[in-house]
Amino acid sequence: MNRVDQYMADRLAERAAAGNLRRLLPDQPGIDFRSNDYLGIATGGLLNGFSGEKRKTGSTGSRLIAGNSAFAESLESQIAAFHGTEDAIIFNSGFDANIGLLTAIASRETIFLYDELCHASIIDGIRGSLCRQKFRFAHNNPADLRTLLQKHSLTGPVIVVTEAVFSMDGDKAPLTDLVTLCEEFDARLIVDEAHATGVVGTRGEGLVCALGLQQRVFARVHTFGKALGCHGAAVVGSHLLKQYLVNFARTFIFTTALPEHSLYAIHNAYQYLAAPGFSNQPLHDLITAFRLRIAQAGIVGFCDSDTPVQAMIRGGNEPTKELAARLRQAGLLVNAILYPTVPQGRERLRICLHTFNTTEQLDILINHLRS
Repeated sequence: MNRVDQYMADRLAERAAAGNLRRLLPDQPGIDFRSNDYLGIATGGLLNGFSGEKRKTGSTGSRLIAGNSAFAESLESQIAAFHGTEDAIIFNSGFDANIGLLTAIASRETIFLYDELCHASIIDGIRGSLCRQKFRFAHNNPADLRTLLQKHSLTGPVIVVTEAVFSMDGDKAPLTDLVTLCEEFDARLIVDEAHATGVVGTRGEGLVCALGLQQRVFARVHTFGKALGCHGAAVVGSHLLKQYLVNFARTFIFTTALPEHSLYAIHNAYQYLAAPGFSNQPLHDLITAFRLRIAQAGIVGFCDSDTPVQAMIRGGNEPTKELAARLRQAGLLVNAILYPTVPQGRERLRICLHTFNTTEQLDILINHLRS
């Protein structure tokens, strides 16, 4: 076997021996408690208003070559206005947005301070940047962040990175405290709003807007592949930031732009959120009902969360996989999240709640968890 092939085979064998080899699960019918389609937009066909119209199937190039359009620029203005900021720039995915933003804004002197539970795209963006110094602070711990800011704020420009809603635990960042700390130490704050977009705030503007902090946060990343039911992402911030990313964000400059039909899907998603009849309250009512049921059932191990992401810590890859498999056999689609995706000992069931889930479905899930 070629040495490259042998290396890959050995790494896969190590994963299999540790019980954490990832495999693609086949699609199957059942009650959805696993997808990020929190508002039911993707599965409900709510963005099909343009289905009968002719749209280009490809953008024909990057935004800087042939893929730009007046509609793309007006859409960015629409996104910026919705999230209460000066400007926005669209990327092809949330991963691309984080990589492009973080690698572009950092010099060798930049110091990144990031929450220890930040998403892989944030970690990879920091790793891929020119920065020589990066430090994790304890999850949602402003006191630990203060200690790091006191130590490093005078040695170079500091950028703090966190998530609004954490994708594995479902808890929210203490953004007001983090903003105050960043202002005190002249640091810039970046917030990934991936799992807050569409969910947090009366219109789904995100946690930053819900707390009235939009003028005090350097940049936010809003992704469209979760509650908005389509694809892509946007970095929102100042006009200066957008101009800078157009010139220095490699995942924007050197990639084919999203096609026209993707842009219209994003437009329709924002129109849906902005419509007078929109409300995400039914989703929050369902979350409250779920939390009440697990408390009444005496089921332990759930992280404290008032968002659609409900994590039940099981511990150990094999017990977690076994429980998820039993739920799938019962027609309940729940994913097992294993080490190394989460820390060892924190393996869990990741239960996602949606507006299309019913209280009867919650009862079925609770009964299986209890038994």
